[in-house]
Formats: sequence, C-alpha cells, structure tokens
Amino acid sequence: MTFCLNTTIIKPDQSNEIKNAVILLHGYGSDGKDISLLALNWKRYLKNTIFLCPNGHEKCQINPNGYQWFDLNSEDQDYINKQAIKSEEKIKKFIKEIKNEYNLNNSNICLSGFSQGCMISLNVGLTLQESLSCIVGFSGKIIDKNDLSKRILSKTDILLIHGELDAVVAPSNLLEAKDFFIRNKLNIDTKIIKNCDHSIPVEASSCALSFIKEHL
Repeated sequence: MTFCLNTTIIKPDQSNEIKNAVILLHGYGSDGKDISLLALNWKRYLKNTIFLCPNGHEKCQINPNGYQWFDLNSEDQDYINKQAIKSEEKIKKFIKEIKNEYNLNNSNICLSGFSQGCMISLNVGLTLQESLSCIVGFSGKIIDKNDLSKRILSKTDILLIHGELDAVVAPSNLLEAKDFFIRNKLNIDTKIIKNCDHSIPVEASSCALSFIKEHL
C-alpha cells in the first residue's frame, strides 16, 4: 500500500505476525529515515511490531533536504496553530491507513516523536476520539496549551523525556507540560536525562522502550 506520507517502514521478522505499530515522527528539518534508527534498536524487543517513520508533509523552510510538520518561521501563534492542525489532519489520515492496512486498533498503536515530532504527536494523540496505547515524546513541548486544552478528547498515557542541557527546546517545557497534563487528569511520566543536550541518547531510548513494552 502507498500511504499518504512517504514512509520508512521496518517490519518484524517474517515469522512474527504484526500485532502492534509504533509511529515515529522526526524533528524539524530531518526525515523518517533518520529517526528510524530508533526502530532498529527497538525491533528485537518488540517482535510483533511494525515501525513506521513518515517524512513530514512539507519541505523544511530552512533545510530543503529535510522536512517539517509545520512552519516555525513565524512568531504568530495563531498561524502556527493553523499549520499544526493541517499536519494533525495528515497524520490522522496516516493512522487510519495504518489501521486498515494492518488490521489494528488505536490501542495497538504507539505514537512517538522527537522535538517538533513530539509536539505534533501530543496534539494528534490527545485529539483522537479513541486513545492510543501511548504517546512517547523526546525533547519537545506543547505547541499551545490554551488551544490543546479545548480540544483534548482522549486519555492516552504519556511519557516525556528531555535532556537537562537542551539548548534548542528548554527542559523547563517538560515541567510545564507535566503540570498541564496533571491538571487535565492525564497519566504522565517524565524523565530528565543528565548531561544530555537536544538528542536521544541510549538512556532515553531504553526508558522509552520500557514504557512502550508496558503499553503495547
């Protein structure tokens, strides 16, 4: 099948039936192939899982070799929200395609992302009618708390991981998100990685894998 987003796909070994899916959304200016490296590490521990790593639906404004989920070259929050919703709609269509292709339910799907991919994962996962198995976000934040608070429909469990030395997306965003999700009665786990910048080190990958294994 051809999905609505160009996707790097890592399937389980042929002897293993596909029972679950992990969708990995890359960061700003990157692509699905780059973040698929996480899937290569997780594959042997999630034997019945297919990993789908789509490219963003737009070419990146500052890196034409990469992609973006929404435009960041604006300080107009309303504009950013509108661009993010366009991306949400595209990813929700992508999720429907995955469910139909592999005969899965929302409860069989984990949505994960890095940086901008984390931001859009939170918006998508929490505005679906039916909860996913979990959302795992690395080095991200909530795009707009006022906007998201009006649109939350599901109660998907969340794990947020952040490097304490992140100079791209400040780690304080994790604490703000945690407070927001607690106030909205969502289950939220968090992990600060010491001596870590804007990246996904082994400790973060292992922490995420453990959380996903508990939920799938």
